[in-house]
Amino acid sequence: MASASLLKSSPVLDKPDFVKGQPLLRLQPAVLAVRSHPVSSSPLSIRASSYADELVKTAKTVASPGRGILAMDESNATCGKRLASIGLENTEANRQAYRTLLVTAPGLGQYISGAILFEETLYQSTVDGRKIVDVLVEQGIVPGIKVDKGLVPLAGSNNESWCQGLDGLASRSASYYQQGARFAKWRTIVSIPNGPSALAVKEAAWGLARYAAISQDNGLVPIVEPEILLDGEHGIERTFEVAQKVWAEVFFYLAENNVLFEGILLKPSMVTPGAECKDKVAPEVVASYTLNLLKRRIPPAVPGIMFLSGGQSEVEATLNLNAMNQAPNPWHVSFSYARALQNTCLKTWGGRPENVKAAQDALLLRAKANSLAQLGKYTGEGESEEAKEGMFVKGYSY
Repeated sequence: MASASLLKSSPVLDKPDFVKGQPLLRLQPAVLAVRSHPVSSSPLSIRASSYADELVKTAKTVASPGRGILAMDESNATCGKRLASIGLENTEANRQAYRTLLVTAPGLGQYISGAILFEETLYQSTVDGRKIVDVLVEQGIVPGIKVDKGLVPLAGSNNESWCQGLDGLASRSASYYQQGARFAKWRTIVSIPNGPSALAVKEAAWGLARYAAISQDNGLVPIVEPEILLDGEHGIERTFEVAQKVWAEVFFYLAENNVLFEGILLKPSMVTPGAECKDKVAPEVVASYTLNLLKRRIPPAVPGIMFLSGGQSEVEATLNLNAMNQAPNPWHVSFSYARALQNTCLKTWGGRPENVKAAQDALLLRAKANSLAQLGKYTGEGESEEAKEGMFVKGYSY
C-alpha cells in the first residue's frame, strides 16, 4: 500500500523556492508589481560541450540493438569477496586472471556494447600482456570507467548515504579519456526503509547532475545511476511512488547543470516490490510499472535505459527485461548487469585454468539471453536452476 507521505525526516521544497539547492528571497507584492513590466535582458545561453557530437555517437553505440553493458567495475575489495566465494585469494594476479577471462570471451561484442571497468582494470593488461582497453575495442566494446568514490553517511539524514567523488573528478575524467574510456558511471543510492528523506533525494540528484556535467566536459558519456535499493518489505506501489520523485529531482538538476540529454545513459532500478515483500509479481507487472515510470519521467531524447539487476536472479533480471521489450519504446531499453551476467561464469571457472572455456561459454550464454531480451525474443527455455537463484544482499555495496 502506498505511503501517505513520500519523503520523511526533512521537508520538501517547492521548485520555485530553490535554484541549485539555494533558497530564493521571497519578493514583496510591490516588488513583484515593479518586475512585472517588460525589461530588456540578454537571452539565456546554454554552453554545449566541445565533445557534444562524440558524446551522442558514443551513447548511440552503447545503446545499439541487441546489446547491453557488462558491469565489471567491482572495487578490488568487492572483487576479493567474489574470488573468496570460489576459494581464491584477493591478489592482483587473480583479479587479472578473472578479468582476462571476461574480456577475451570469443564473440562477446555481439551481445555486449560497453564494459564498465574499475580504475585498476582500465590501466591493466591481460595475462598475455595486451591492454584490456585494446582487447575491448577489438571486440567492438566501448570501455567505460566507474568514477565515484563510494558511499559515506549523510549528516542530517535518516541514517542515509551520499556519494563522494566530485573533488578532482574533472582531472581524473580527462586522464580516463586519454586512457581510452569513453563513458563513465556514478552510482548513488536511495533507501526506501530509511525514508527516503528529501535531503537524501536532493543530494543524490544534485551529485549525479554535477558528475554528469563534468563527465561531458571531459568527453565521457555519463551513466546516471540513482539506485533505489531492493531492501525492504514495501510493495511495488511504494517503489513506484519513490522512483517518480527521485527521477523528477534527477532530471530537474540535470537540466539546471546544462547536461546534454542526448549524450547520457541511465542506469535505473526496475520497479519491483521490496526484496522482503511477501507479494511477488510477474515480469509483466514489473514491466508495466517500470515503463509507466519511464514514460512519466524520462525524456525521449535520452538514447538508452540500461537497467541494473539489483540482486535479482540471472533469469529474473532477463525475464523482466524481456517483458519490457514486447512493444516499441522511445529509448533503447537494455541491461547493465554485473552479478546477473557473471554469477554462473565465476562459479564455473572456480579459479582453474582448465575451466576458462566453460566459464566463457557460461558468460556468453547469459549475454546472449539478455541480448534476446533486449529484442523481446527471450523465452527462458533451458535455464539451469542455479541461474534462477536470487542474489539479493541486504545493504549491498561494492
